[in-house]
Amino acid sequence: MIRLSCTRGNLYTGLSITSHLPVKNVNLPILNNVLILAKNGTIRFTSTNLELAVSCQIRGKVEEEGECTLPSKLLFDYVSLLPNERVDFLEEDNHVLRIECGTFKTKIKGLPATEFPLIPPVTAETAYRIKGEVFRRALSQVLFAAASNEARPELSGIFLHFRSGKNGEKEAVFAATDSYRLAEARVEVVLDGGPEETSVIVPARALAEVNRILSVFKDDVESPSDLVIRLSEQQAVFSYGTVELISRTIDGKYPDYRQIIPQAFQTEVVVDRDDLLKAVKTASLFSRAGLFDVTVRFDPEGTASVTAVDASRGENTTSCPAKVSGPVQSISLNYRYLLDGLQAVETEAVRFRMIDGSNPCMIEPEGSATPYQYLIMPIRV
Repeated sequence: MIRLSCTRGNLYTGLSITSHLPVKNVNLPILNNVLILAKNGTIRFTSTNLELAVSCQIRGKVEEEGECTLPSKLLFDYVSLLPNERVDFLEEDNHVLRIECGTFKTKIKGLPATEFPLIPPVTAETAYRIKGEVFRRALSQVLFAAASNEARPELSGIFLHFRSGKNGEKEAVFAATDSYRLAEARVEVVLDGGPEETSVIVPARALAEVNRILSVFKDDVESPSDLVIRLSEQQAVFSYGTVELISRTIDGKYPDYRQIIPQAFQTEVVVDRDDLLKAVKTASLFSRAGLFDVTVRFDPEGTASVTAVDASRGENTTSCPAKVSGPVQSISLNYRYLLDGLQAVETEAVRFRMIDGSNPCMIEPEGSATPYQYLIMPIRV
């Protein structure tokens, strides 16, 4: 019979990390529950959807060791309404857990902990260490470019390539593509053991969960600084302090995307990021439904303009100042893809490079020490 207590803040943090996994298997109701394990003076929450598992240890007082499972969403929603006081848990008969916090008292019916899937430990010889905030920033720059369906499973994941950089430092390359656009970010890492170079494809939804977990701790001054990535043959483990996420990896070979990146360009443009963002958003109001097309035109006289025409609604052209080197160029792009790339760039100005309207164009941050590339294929109209 489990008996424990903890602060509402610690409880809320643990559940905010473990109660959001999407579950599609309606035949296994236990997957909708979070496992609460009180053992050796520690409290650990674990949830899984059979594709990935996430666990979080919190501080608290364990009076009687044990384990139980409760509906994760219901428990999280209830805890979010509790006052910032001590929360007491006491297991009763038939897997019912009594929860008390100040004047709040409730009973929640759970399921036997023996039904919860066993999550075996992962043995990994390869490990890398990276700053949590650096990892979160790099992920946010590539996640949106992964394919949303699994027609080609490898494209529904993020390609992580660990290698030696130009100056001998270790770096991690994050890449994602859905065959219409490509995003690549590079950051420094520390090798904690294993081969000098390795690569893996991790499901985008698993890394989106890692990104969400890191965001939970973003403003916590006590949060750990480093994220540790451990790789085994078929699994990847992401550890951040007392939080651990285990995900399967995707079998298959990631396409050699480097061969589609142009090595030379005809026109280069430096333009204020916010100005171009506003121009694209304005023109997008008149783009054709289903095609989402806008035409971007660069003039050496010093303007970047974005135009969209819809026969049933009208047309719009919005211009902004730009530094243009090379001949006049125009290209038709999916405005949603263009906005994604511009919003991923963190510098005040962006560099836009292109060959002509029938070849992919490149967006890069202007004046940033952190390498980032975003490639968009043109719309052929």
